[in-house]
Amino acid sequence: MSIISWIILGLLAGILAKWIMPGKDGGGFIMTTLLGIAGAVVGGWVSTLIGIGTTGGLSIGSIVMATVGALILLFIYNKVAK
Repeated sequence: MSIISWIILGLLAGILAKWIMPGKDGGGFIMTTLLGIAGAVVGGWVSTLIGIGTTGGLSIGSIVMATVGALILLFIYNKVAK
């Protein structure tokens, strides 16, 4: 069940990151989802490393950290793709 929650969290984070990030990018819905899932993993990993995150469960904090991770990955993706 935790894999499904990571996917759902990643989907939310990817959609939020795409909504927040200004400008037009080449990624579609699938790229948004993949970047969101990767952002959820990266954001969760970084937040547990610095001590502000937990290792399980969905919360507002985990959505925020996943969105920040997705924003960072979306920014990198846009710079590399251009």
